[in-house]
Amino acid sequence: MWAIVGLGLGYMTPTVVFDTFGMVSRDTNNVVPLAYLVALIVMMFTAISYGKMSGAIPSAGSAYTYVRESIHPNVGFMVGWTSLIDYVLLPMVNCLIIRSYLEALFPEIPGWIWVVIYCAVVTTVIYLTMRGTSNINMMLLVFSIVVMAVFVVMVIAQLAHASADGQSVPLVQPFFHDGVTLGAVLTGATIVCFSFIGFDAVTMYAEEAKTPKIMPRAILLTVIIGGAIFLIAAYFTQLRFPSSSVFPTEAIEDSTLPEIGLQVGGPVLQAVLTAAGFCATLASGLASHASVSRMLLVMGRNNVLPKRFFGYINPKTHTPTFNIVLVGLISLLAAAFTLELIAAFINFGALIAFTFVNISVIAWFAIRRGMRKTPKDIFSYIVLPGIGMLLTGVLWANLHADALIGGVIWTAIGFVYLLVLTRGFRRKVAAFDENQPVTGFNKAIK
Repeated sequence: MWAIVGLGLGYMTPTVVFDTFGMVSRDTNNVVPLAYLVALIVMMFTAISYGKMSGAIPSAGSAYTYVRESIHPNVGFMVGWTSLIDYVLLPMVNCLIIRSYLEALFPEIPGWIWVVIYCAVVTTVIYLTMRGTSNINMMLLVFSIVVMAVFVVMVIAQLAHASADGQSVPLVQPFFHDGVTLGAVLTGATIVCFSFIGFDAVTMYAEEAKTPKIMPRAILLTVIIGGAIFLIAAYFTQLRFPSSSVFPTEAIEDSTLPEIGLQVGGPVLQAVLTAAGFCATLASGLASHASVSRMLLVMGRNNVLPKRFFGYINPKTHTPTFNIVLVGLISLLAAAFTLELIAAFINFGALIAFTFVNISVIAWFAIRRGMRKTPKDIFSYIVLPGIGMLLTGVLWANLHADALIGGVIWTAIGFVYLLVLTRGFRRKVAAFDENQPVTGFNKAIK
């Protein structure tokens, strides 16, 4: 169970709380911890639903599989298609964060150069071998958390020194003060949902778990521990930086991590904190790049996408080279976008998936299995997932306008494509969950 929790936390990348701190502080009127608390509450309801579905359907595929089995294959396809935007854009986010780190350390070098170098290196590594990064995941996770703990201790020491000098430290202000509005907090919670993306990824290990019974606990623990890390880091960072105005505009748009490290501990902490973020982001980048390349391969092999291109495996490297290069080319767009906008696009797909997982609990347990006759069943399989569905829907409605427009367009394309694949719903749609076996691919990942 703890190995699965560690993989989930590593996928969540704990240092991302510093990357998005500036933009969330600006958008919430400086109550970042409150935004994380709201997001954590929403995610806990959804995590409970993921746990129930992973126990009922102990197979890989996550939201796509749950919706396909509990509601309908065509609805499952649409949820999977919408979630595909997360897979495709996550490598770009990692590239964008790495770019911001290197720009802060080497401001004289144009950012697009770092984007090109990063994409070339990561694409080449995965082109040659898709060996998983889980071997070093725990080491990188522990390193990141230790550095974050050192950061918190330094902030506490600085606040204590300020208090000794007669400067007041308002301990409640990071959660509430004059000028805070519910709409702003919900907007911030929508942004920081991006930080939690990854807790649902542990469902991909359902088939490898010693027993399916540990999956619900592993999912909930991943959310609670990850949320606690985010809350603690955000709280002390907000105490140290009560206003986002101390950060440069370009740092707020991309990543405030290097600036936070510099202002708290000078160049040394800036370098150490940036190194922690760099390692965690690079590991996440390798994993997400390989992950989407494999999912595109499965879609190609099942004729969901053109097989000749997306289903091709290089006979020498045993990797889906066309897909890997395509994802690398898409990641080059990190030179032209901000973290806030890309995170919003990713949250669109994630929140759709989260909403339908909550609906799947109602469909599978309350409707298909008739578990709605006792107060306990009604509470467990209708009320709890219903609350989770409503809460994720509220966050979805508060997404960035451009993300809503782009997400709706992407969903519409998927619907038209579904009509073509099923010939007007006259035949079944093919499966395309990421962990579906692919003949001839094993050598690439062993």
